[in-house]
Amino acid sequence: MKSRPPPQKLRQRGILRERVFGCDLGEHLHNSGHDVPQVVKSCAEFIEKIGVVDGIYRLSGISSNIQKLRFVYLFVSFKCGTLVRLQIY
Repeated sequence: MKSRPPPQKLRQRGILRERVFGCDLGEHLHNSGHDVPQVVKSCAEFIEKIGVVDGIYRLSGISSNIQKLRFVYLFVSFKCGTLVRLQIY
């Protein structure tokens, strides 16, 4: 029986992805090489393109919408067009 390849090799092949949610922020930033998580940048860009609502960054989101957004970010395509089409913003 063969042993499983190391996680780094699986990431290089695209089989295993770097965790985005539920992981240590410092570790994620170190592994990704970014100063700010890409999901935060993507969300800010979306809000700026669609239109800023006064106080938007102070409001809590609806839990079911947050779960849908997490799914779209991880498994579909986190682009403005996709989010508008799915209407989960």
